[in-house]
Amino acid sequence: MRWTILLLLFFVITSCLGQTIRDNSNMLVGKIETNGIVRDRNNMMIGKFESDGDIRNKNNMLAGKIEKNGTIRDRNNMTIGKVESGGTVRDKNNMLVGKVKSDGAVVDCNNMTIGYAKGVPVAYAAVFFFFNMFEK
Repeated sequence: MRWTILLLLFFVITSCLGQTIRDNSNMLVGKIETNGIVRDRNNMMIGKFESDGDIRNKNNMLAGKIEKNGTIRDRNNMTIGKVESGGTVRDKNNMLVGKVKSDGAVVDCNNMTIGYAKGVPVAYAAVFFFFNMFEK
């Protein structure tokens, strides 16, 4: 009984150490830990968001950057998109690709829900869903 309680406590504590990313069926597809590490549904590290805005892949190589103004750049420093205030996400041509809503729902340009990222910083959710910087 004691081991069951400890095991349950372990799972509760570890699930609280990050925010989950879910698909439109509410199935777990990933997690962003409080230290910025991004994990896939199998708990494998697929990247990291650094506090300075750098985005790293699973091999710790620079994959891109999130600038303070919401501009998202690839590893070659080319603009690939932008996250506007209010969660609107645009591509490099300023075309609407979707939105990260205040409740964590992520919708595409047709306002169809493609996933959920409740509690996840908007720019992180945008990178995860729209800019494919991590192998999933």
